[in-house]
Amino acid sequence: MEIETPPLDHKRLEQPAERRGLVLVHTGDGKGKSTAAFGLALRAHGRGKPVLIYQFMKVPSARFGEHRVFEQLGVPIVGLGDGFSWKSKDLDHSAQLAREGWARAEASIRAGEHFLVVLDEIMYPLRYGWLPLDGVLACLRERPPHVHVVLTGRGAPAELIELADTVTEMTLVKHHYKAGVPAQRGIED
Repeated sequence: MEIETPPLDHKRLEQPAERRGLVLVHTGDGKGKSTAAFGLALRAHGRGKPVLIYQFMKVPSARFGEHRVFEQLGVPIVGLGDGFSWKSKDLDHSAQLAREGWARAEASIRAGEHFLVVLDEIMYPLRYGWLPLDGVLACLRERPPHVHVVLTGRGAPAELIELADTVTEMTLVKHHYKAGVPAQRGIED
């Protein structure tokens, strides 16, 4: 490890300050995209801001750790899907659920009642062609100016990356699955 000298001169941006809603994207093959979005949701909720979370691949009856804690906190978290595609018995039905879910999410974003809307794992239905990218981009461009939106999932389209204010790509360096360690309750769910 290389030792660094701590920075002593903290330069602030010399641009005019503009507070507005942001589009944030968490993408990449590394772990932590949804976790990062949930952290933002907790931060916003902790500041008394209204938050709404949509999960495009989770079933409405899901009871993972995030569902349990957000329920306790009074933060709505809504499953819109029927599980990941490799578990689906009917991909046409999965696609229909994604379209219906997007209609709900779009209406929520456009209504402007929430400070933060999380679109967890939306990249899967975008990549599978279940949702029209142009419609999602239009909604993000036309949303009320105070609404922040976080989108998560692997393989964010270039057009979404271009539109976003902040993009974080989680890089896989090492993963316990490759060592034969299965998913852990409280880590993956």
